[in-house]
Amino acid sequence: MDRKVLSFLALGIVFGALFTAGVFSWLSRGDSGGGEAKTVLKLAHALPPAAPVHKGMAFMADRVAELSGGTVEVQIFPSGQLGSETETIEQLQRGALAMVKTSTAAMEGFLPEMAVFGVPYLFDDDEHFWRVLESDLGQELLALGSRVNIRGLCYYDAGARSFYTVDRPVLTPDDLSGKKIRTMRSETAMNMIETMGGSPTPMPFGELYTGLQQGMVDGAENNPPSVFDSRHWEVAKHYSLDEHTRIPDMLVISETVWQGLSPQIQQWIQQATDDSVAYQREVWEAYVADCMASLEENGVTIYHPDKRPFQEAVQSMYRTFDDGPVAPLIQRVKDLREER
Repeated sequence: MDRKVLSFLALGIVFGALFTAGVFSWLSRGDSGGGEAKTVLKLAHALPPAAPVHKGMAFMADRVAELSGGTVEVQIFPSGQLGSETETIEQLQRGALAMVKTSTAAMEGFLPEMAVFGVPYLFDDDEHFWRVLESDLGQELLALGSRVNIRGLCYYDAGARSFYTVDRPVLTPDDLSGKKIRTMRSETAMNMIETMGGSPTPMPFGELYTGLQQGMVDGAENNPPSVFDSRHWEVAKHYSLDEHTRIPDMLVISETVWQGLSPQIQQWIQQATDDSVAYQREVWEAYVADCMASLEENGVTIYHPDKRPFQEAVQSMYRTFDDGPVAPLIQRVKDLREER
């Protein structure tokens, strides 16, 4: 064998070793205290520890420890310690992370069907929203990620998203004209702002406070806990509850990691995850009420604009999905509306 072939062989061995190390870096082994090996799974997300979604995941981690008798531990890394949502999803795909909490908006770049959650005013209300998530359709969407090495475990409540601005409120779509509105890195979210007449400005959430303060953007859109926890209310004093989208969070696990776990550990994780959903929804509802009261106490003016002009302004968006995988999903969501 000539020297060049040997060099390529050696290089392949090195890359193979590095890949294997990456795939199994999600897992560490230790002593559970009873002489048994402990499985430690790393979970990353971008929210602060005060967030209801974080508390839901902490509940899940405690349940995993309880069900497993301490032989399985879920270690949570909040506040973007391990990267942005997109970065952590990519780590998860490689097997370098076991679990990630992500918005379904961030999942659009990996699964185009997830754009259905970003279609404005598709859900009538919270009841319709959860009817969809708990339906066969909701479960099918959770399972879609297996084709890109991402296994969906559950949805968490992330409420309704509305506009908040620095100088003046958004009471009609016309008020968005010429305004730079921060959006997530989601094509659907950017299209929505543009369709309403605004100028979509993608920006990492961690940079938004400075962006609002320095005038790089005129406003943003999010749910009440995100507005309050981020302290964006210090610089954006107008919050208009138009409730244009209801975009859930998802808890996902690497399919590679999942297949490497025993059936018993898989059962514990899924049971703990299912148990955490009801708890997180209760915490979310109470925290939203607290956040709204705190926003008003801190000088934020809350508006309840007529939603009909906003709904009419985005109707053209629906036609943009006609030729893709989202159109049939939109119809199935509509079919799950309660008969009135």
